[in-house]
Amino acid sequence: MKLITNTLSGLACATALTAPAMAETWDMPMAYSASNFHSATATEFARCVTTGTMGEIEIVTHPGGALFAGADIKRAIQTGQVPIGERLLSGHANENAVFGFDSIPFLSPSFDDHAKLWEAAKPEMEKVLEEQNLHLLYSIPWPPQGLYFDREVTSVADMEGIKFRSYNNATARLAELTGMAPVTIEAAELSQAFATGVAESMISSGATGYDQKVWESLTYFYQVDAWLPRNYVLVNGDTWADTSDAGKAVIEGCAGLAEYAGLYRAKEYTNFTYEGLREGGMMVQPPSEQLESDLRAIGDTMTTEWLEQAGEAGQAIVDNYRAMQ
Repeated sequence: MKLITNTLSGLACATALTAPAMAETWDMPMAYSASNFHSATATEFARCVTTGTMGEIEIVTHPGGALFAGADIKRAIQTGQVPIGERLLSGHANENAVFGFDSIPFLSPSFDDHAKLWEAAKPEMEKVLEEQNLHLLYSIPWPPQGLYFDREVTSVADMEGIKFRSYNNATARLAELTGMAPVTIEAAELSQAFATGVAESMISSGATGYDQKVWESLTYFYQVDAWLPRNYVLVNGDTWADTSDAGKAVIEGCAGLAEYAGLYRAKEYTNFTYEGLREGGMMVQPPSEQLESDLRAIGDTMTTEWLEQAGEAGQAIVDNYRAMQ
């Protein structure tokens, strides 16, 4: 990772084309803690842009929901309250079902599968974002999602009534189909929610559990590899249009390296965080055969439902993805 960090810095220096005519500060809200690998990558991206433009554009990051709560970040970028930010777009699938392509259970359970799904979905995502005055700079997947519980669970029947942290349409529907009670909780509020019993379960990556030290409240993590949601770094469309060609070149170069670094970290962080959860005292294990079978049946239901909601655009994404298999 030192090589990647050095390369980001090197690109910034190499692409410093002109002295700044007038400095701009771009505040960049992010929902996750500063220690999270998404936030760390975004911080390096911000430094790369600031150095590469010789301070003409200074990006200042605000992790942990400090500037805007996660659910408010996308709207803040769209309306120009901030010029740039990072957001989990599946949290906005109620606006457009296409945003939820990355949260279809068991459609793309591995990094390799998900890379193909992203290739199939990216053109449509960029089109939808541009229509909303948003320009995509880069996107990084989370590690595969697993299930966290405060008790042992061997089948969907065991989930009845458990308070489940929900963060998008897919997780809310998963709760409904498994008999759990969904509770909407932002990433920055997770530790408190589990400590106070507001939530007793969630589906998330090992990275989130490790960062939040959820072993202080939860005891089981099941490696169900349900999906790999993505975070997106977006810039306001008007801001992007007003950015000089030289500035855009620096930003796009830094974005490309950030995407590469973030994917590398996501892969490396997966096993590291599993070990971290174990060291914290959690049971980290595959699901039972019954639980896996139950969840895959639910996944089939949710895939069918998503295709109905996403219409022709969604069907094209899935068809193109399956053609790559």
